[in-house]
Amino acid sequence: MALRDPGTTPVVNILVLHGPNLNLLGARETDVYGTATLATINGDMALLARELGVEVTIRQSNVEGELVDWIQQARGRHDALVINPGAYTHTSIALRDAVAGVGIPTVEVHLSNLYRREEFRRHSYIAGVAIGQISGFGADSYPLGLRAAVAHLRAQQTSAQNSRNEPEEGARRQ
Repeated sequence: MALRDPGTTPVVNILVLHGPNLNLLGARETDVYGTATLATINGDMALLARELGVEVTIRQSNVEGELVDWIQQARGRHDALVINPGAYTHTSIALRDAVAGVGIPTVEVHLSNLYRREEFRRHSYIAGVAIGQISGFGADSYPLGLRAAVAHLRAQQTSAQNSRNEPEEGARRQ
């Protein structure tokens, strides 16, 4: 993985997954989820990705197994995952295990603040295997999640470069 400056050819690919019922955004419980449609969110994510100099692959499914398949296929193809698991957040050990199994940095996002909602929504199976969680910022949760994933990848890259540039232990003592 090598991140480049915006405007150059993207070499980092981030998978963005939307879980169940997110295809109804803009029409579904707008008092909770806002009026932005999934198409609007996806368009904004594609624009931000270009600005950040990365590629995004964006998918939505109401089917748990399909989401698991996409997460498993991400290994070796994608450098990070931004996921809104929807209701599967609170129920799917399968999604949790898929995220843990592929071992790519994952940012969990939610439109609403899970911790201000019903008690059953306050537990996430994904949070324990994600590098972070962003919730409660409406449609802005997605770009915040993408920015967090890119920042994490850049920090990893910088750390790896710094450790390659440090002299070996024996060379430092001389």
